[in-house]
Amino acid sequence: MILYLDTSALVKLFVEEAYSERIRRAVSAAPLITTHAIAYVEACATFARVAYDRGEDALFSALRRNLDIQWKAWEIVSVTASLIHQAADLAGRYRLRGYDSLHLAAAKSTFDVFRGHTPFHLAVFDSQLSAAARQDGIPLLEA
Repeated sequence: MILYLDTSALVKLFVEEAYSERIRRAVSAAPLITTHAIAYVEACATFARVAYDRGEDALFSALRRNLDIQWKAWEIVSVTASLIHQAADLAGRYRLRGYDSLHLAAAKSTFDVFRGHTPFHLAVFDSQLSAAARQDGIPLLEA
């Protein structure tokens, strides 16, 4: 199975939240994890907020180190002009935020490459992005 993590799912690997255990199990079971490069900065921004909210300055560095370890093992979708244009189309079609449309475009392009060959699931915990993915026929990881 190929598992695409949007940032809302990726963060659950490192910060204990609802469904964190579900994401950890799915990541452990999936031979290939993929995400878009933008997820790195989005996750780090979330880590910074979590560290600040908890008053634990060292927490940001610890979370980022853990992300760096995992990041090396994952397939990272890069920014390309084609993907940016596809994301813009999806943003217009589904009225998504910019980075959400980029995640949807990356997940869609990955799904299209492996369609019919390897099971694919998008892990996402944003309701608007989930709805758009569902409408676009992208299989979602069920919570």
